[in-house]
Amino acid sequence: MRTVRLAVIALVPLLAIAPAQAQTVDGGRGALPVTVPVGYSADVAAPLIVLLHTYGNTGARQDEYMGLSDLADSYGFVMVAPDGTPSRGEGNPQFWNASAACCNWEGVDLDDVGYISGLIDAVKQDYTIDEKRVFILGHSNGAFMAHRLAYERGADIAAIASLAGADEAGERQGPPHPVHVLQIHGTGDTAIAYDGGEIQGSAYPGAKQSVANWAARNGCAGAGVDAGRLDLDSSVDGMETTVTRHASGCTAGGSAELWSIADGAHLPELSEHFTQLVVEWLLGHPKP
Repeated sequence: MRTVRLAVIALVPLLAIAPAQAQTVDGGRGALPVTVPVGYSADVAAPLIVLLHTYGNTGARQDEYMGLSDLADSYGFVMVAPDGTPSRGEGNPQFWNASAACCNWEGVDLDDVGYISGLIDAVKQDYTIDEKRVFILGHSNGAFMAHRLAYERGADIAAIASLAGADEAGERQGPPHPVHVLQIHGTGDTAIAYDGGEIQGSAYPGAKQSVANWAARNGCAGAGVDAGRLDLDSSVDGMETTVTRHASGCTAGGSAELWSIADGAHLPELSEHFTQLVVEWLLGHPKP
């Protein structure tokens, strides 16, 4: 895996062994490093994963937590982890304007859907990206943002994975383009409650409701089915996560799935398998 950075000392050896490529990508808010797998070739379209951080975090720190870039070589995907907009609060925590509940509490006129869409387009200009394999992985505020992107940019996004986020509250008309949606949520989450709640007076649905919303939008038939167990949280003994899958009768290109981490927290202690399983799920759900 190669993370392209600004430092000249890091660029010199790369230029010596590889064709000249974009050092960074700019979607309109400044340059960001791009993680490119060592086997990347402009002749072969690669998947793209956009990683969206929690409230008050950065893309780089979110990647440190999840270890997503460490898997780029093995799975052959390109990755970018953008930063949100600094708020006026103490420490200027960065946020995404994702939903009514989270997390644009200052009411800033901010088009994050447009920014992230432009960032994806900018990556496509510099790298050969598979149009059917563009994915979003978000955590908390970034997961709320992933849900919004799935709804508003389903034509361009194949699948999202949401850790401890939620859909928008209330009924919404189904979007014109189906999207595969994976919701991962700890039942012990005290920040974004598994069963739903409110943030500063604005409601958000629970994990089951968020998945049910997407199952309906994607035309899936019947209730979700038990699809096994996983080990996602190293602080909880055994295979603590149950998998509920809505895949029957869904419109081509759409499905919905819930991974419920028993007693899992808002910041789960990720097992060594967590990010690998999420990546494999995303890559296994391209557009038709």
